[in-house]
Amino acid sequence: MTTRLEARGPLDRFFELTGRETTVAREVRGGVTTFVAMAYIILLNPIILGGAKDVTGAQLSIPQLTTMTVLSAAISTLIMGLVGNAPLAIAAGLGINAVVAFQAAPHMTWPQAMGLVVLEGAVIVILALTGLRERIMNAIPLALKQAIAAGIGCFIALIGLVDAGFVSRGVGTPLALGTEGHLKGWPVLVFVVGLLLMIVLYVRRVPGAILLSIAMATVLAVIVNSAISIPAGGWGTVVPKLPHRLVSTPDFGLFGKVDVFGGFGRAGVLTASVVLFTLVLSGFFDAMGTILGLSEEAGLVDEQGKVPRLGRILAVDGLSAAIGGVTGSSAGTVFVESAAGIGEGARTGLANVVTGLLFAVTLFLTPIAGIVPAQAAAPALVVVGALMMTQVAKLEWSDLDIAIPAFLTIVMMPFTYSITNGVGAGVIAYTLIRTARGRWAGWLLWIISIVFVAYFGINVIERVFGIS
Repeated sequence: MTTRLEARGPLDRFFELTGRETTVAREVRGGVTTFVAMAYIILLNPIILGGAKDVTGAQLSIPQLTTMTVLSAAISTLIMGLVGNAPLAIAAGLGINAVVAFQAAPHMTWPQAMGLVVLEGAVIVILALTGLRERIMNAIPLALKQAIAAGIGCFIALIGLVDAGFVSRGVGTPLALGTEGHLKGWPVLVFVVGLLLMIVLYVRRVPGAILLSIAMATVLAVIVNSAISIPAGGWGTVVPKLPHRLVSTPDFGLFGKVDVFGGFGRAGVLTASVVLFTLVLSGFFDAMGTILGLSEEAGLVDEQGKVPRLGRILAVDGLSAAIGGVTGSSAGTVFVESAAGIGEGARTGLANVVTGLLFAVTLFLTPIAGIVPAQAAAPALVVVGALMMTQVAKLEWSDLDIAIPAFLTIVMMPFTYSITNGVGAGVIAYTLIRTARGRWAGWLLWIISIVFVAYFGINVIERVFGIS
C-alpha cells in the first residue's frame, strides 16, 4: 500500500519513478553512492589547478578552488537532475582541467583561461540547442554506442585499479601488478578486502551492496591508518583519518573572475583558438561517450539506442562547462563515476538531486569529504566496469564493419586514458571501413571523422602554424 501511495506522489510524477521501475530508496542509495565515488574530485581538482602557474606566474588559491569545485558540482548536478532527469552527476572534468592548467594558463592569465572555458560551454550549448549535437550522437551506429559503453567499463575499471595501487607503471612495462610486479602495503589490502566484499554482497543482491562495501572499507582504512604507520603517499590523494574539525568556512573569492575574450589578445588568436578547439572537442565527445555508455547501462535507451530527453541533457552538460568557467574550477562534465550510483539502482534525476545536495552540504563540511580513500571507493569502479562490459555480447563480432571499430573503441579508452580518443578511433575506423567496402557511412560521420583527424593531428597543426 505504501509503494502505491508513493508511486502516485509528486516525486514519482516529476521523476517518472514508476515508468523507470525504480523507487525513492534506490535513487537515494544511488545518489549517495555516486557522491562517495566521485568525492575525490573535491581534493584532486584543486591540486591539479593549484599546482600550475599562469603566464604571469600567478597560482590559484587551494581553499578557493576547493569551494568552487564543490559549488560548481552542486549546481550542475542539481540542474542535470531537475532538467535532464538523468542519474548523471557533474563535476570538474579530469583531462579538461589539465588542458586549462598546462595548455591554456602558460599563455594567458587565469581569468582569461577560464574565459575560454566559458566559451567552450557556450559553443556546446549552442550545438545542443540547435539540435546538431543530438544529430551527431544519433548518427553514431548502435553497435558503436554499445562498444562505447563496454570501453567505458574497461576505462573505469582501470581507473579504479590504478587509483587503488593494484596496478601501476611497471619496470620495463607500461603497467604491472601492484608495485614492481607485487602487491604491497596495507592500502592495497584495504582495496582487495573492499572489492571481495563488494562482489559477494552484489552477487547475493544485498540492497545497497556497493555503498555498504565502500563504507565498510573506509572504516577499515581509518582503523589501519590509525594503527599502522603508512608511508607518505601510500594512500594517494586522500588519507583516511578523522579530521580535526568537521566544519569549514567556504571561500568564494574566485567566483566571477572571468575574462571571456582576453585570452585571444594575450596569447594570440591562433593559440587561443587551438586551446578552445581542444576544450570543445574533449568536452563534447568525452561527455557524449559517457552519456551514451551510462544511459545504456541504466537501461534508458530505446531500441535505436536513443536517450530520452537527450537535448536537455546535452544542453545542461554544456551549461555545466560554462558554470565551471564562471566559478574558476574548470569545465564541468558528466562524471563516469556516476556508474557507481547506476550500479546501485539509480535510474532518474532524483539520484542527481541527492548527489547535488550532498555536494552543497559539503561546502561547509569539506574535512569530512577527505575521509574516503581511493582504495575504499575504487572497488565500485571495478565492479560496475565488469557490468558495463556485458555490452560486448550485443556486438556482431563476425561483421568486420563492426568488429574492428568496436574493438578500437573499447581498447583505446583504457589504453590512452581517454574516452574521447576511443570514440574518435572507432568513428574514423567505421567510416573508413564502410567506404573501403563501397558503403556510404553518411556525411555527418565523415565530418566527425575529419574533425577527429584534426584533433589527433593537433600537434602537427600547431607546428605548421608556428604555435608553441
